[in-house]
Amino acid sequence: MARTARKKKSIWNLTDGFKGDKIILMVALLLMLISIIAVFSSTTLLATPGHDRVSIVREQLIAVGLGLGVMAGCYFGIRRTGVFRFFSQFGFVFSLIFLVILVFHIKTGIFTFPKNEVARRVLEFHGKQIHVFEIVKVVMVMYVAWAVSQFKEGKFTFFKEFAANNPSFKWVGTDLFLEWFYIFIPMAITIGLVMMGSNSAALLIAGVMILMCILGGIKFKHLLGFFAVLLVGGGIMVGVMLATNKGRAATALSRITNRDEANLEKLYETTPGTAAFYEVMDKLKQPISAEYAIKDGGVLGKFVGGSDQKYITAAIYEDYMYSFIVEETGLWGALLIIMLYLSLLARGVMIVKDCGDNLFAKLAVAGLILMICSQAMLHMAVNVHLPLMPQTGQTLPMISHGSSAFLMFCLAFGIILSISRNVWVKMQKREADAIPIIEHSEENDPVQAGLDELEQLETLDKDEL
Repeated sequence: MARTARKKKSIWNLTDGFKGDKIILMVALLLMLISIIAVFSSTTLLATPGHDRVSIVREQLIAVGLGLGVMAGCYFGIRRTGVFRFFSQFGFVFSLIFLVILVFHIKTGIFTFPKNEVARRVLEFHGKQIHVFEIVKVVMVMYVAWAVSQFKEGKFTFFKEFAANNPSFKWVGTDLFLEWFYIFIPMAITIGLVMMGSNSAALLIAGVMILMCILGGIKFKHLLGFFAVLLVGGGIMVGVMLATNKGRAATALSRITNRDEANLEKLYETTPGTAAFYEVMDKLKQPISAEYAIKDGGVLGKFVGGSDQKYITAAIYEDYMYSFIVEETGLWGALLIIMLYLSLLARGVMIVKDCGDNLFAKLAVAGLILMICSQAMLHMAVNVHLPLMPQTGQTLPMISHGSSAFLMFCLAFGIILSISRNVWVKMQKREADAIPIIEHSEENDPVQAGLDELEQLETLDKDEL
């Protein structure tokens, strides 16, 4: 007699019914948990207007709650990858509107601009800051995934039909024109506008989008032409920004050529208390505090709440979160963070392989994973003061404080989990529809019969034996 076993629900098998990638879900939840602890521990008890410990931690808890809602909405609410594909086609227009408003300070009556902000990165909506570049990163990854997949699948038919009906405009139906119109020009415009406010964000977005084009099978010689245009255009932009003293070119050059030793010598030569003294101090404070934090962390760290550098480095819970984590948790905490992002990268590769012939799904997952992991590595490289690495501000994804950035990374995780769910469902359907090599009948299964006999023997009384 066969025995049917029922699994009891417990905390250990809550994810049994989860059809998406469980490793990516676990990584996302662990990063969120670390975020709550790290933000709470890295904020001081010293109150500043609107930025006391309670308000900062409350903001992070709200962001985590909303982020979980965004992830759940993507996973449970969007069951077809085609929905993501449909909305992704508007990604460039959406990004362009936000970037033009931000860069050119266009008054719309909806958004306002923060006072005393030199770098144009933030819009305000009813008192809440929106980091535009964090939105653009995710939205443009999805757009490029759509554009490349549409191009490779031959779905850009408008210009081809127009060229067929108008022989004098035959060139608009060529693959080269379609690549530039739908892929390269939107990418170049986005990179140029982002560069006006953040050089590191522009390089990050450019690198990920170019890698997506390579993965999508865009011809290498066409990519070389695009890269040449980027270099020439970027050089012209840098020259104009330096000549007019606008944009972030001067800041980028100063960070690349900045050396702590030279600044230390200059600090010794200036009179304490003067404007020049504090200017040099500002250049030294953050990178040196980050180095001290990592050095003081050692192997075991100072444990949660034991950081000293959080009293020195302003907003250490944003651009210098990794150095803070190392200070409090030591080498083990540093390795844990690295392992989580490497696990995310590894699982992303597996999902991409399982996407089969769905090029859009492949590129969307690959692009989002690359964006998250590359930003994490850039953040950590800056924090450990890697040689030749300029001090540039990029948050640690899903850990650093920041509502808009946090929510956009949660959206990225939600899209990845939704696509992984769709991949899992399709694989299960293919397995169910597949014809087995050897026909199998449960009624005449010798293995099952043997197991049933063994179970009957176990239930016999000693007298019966």
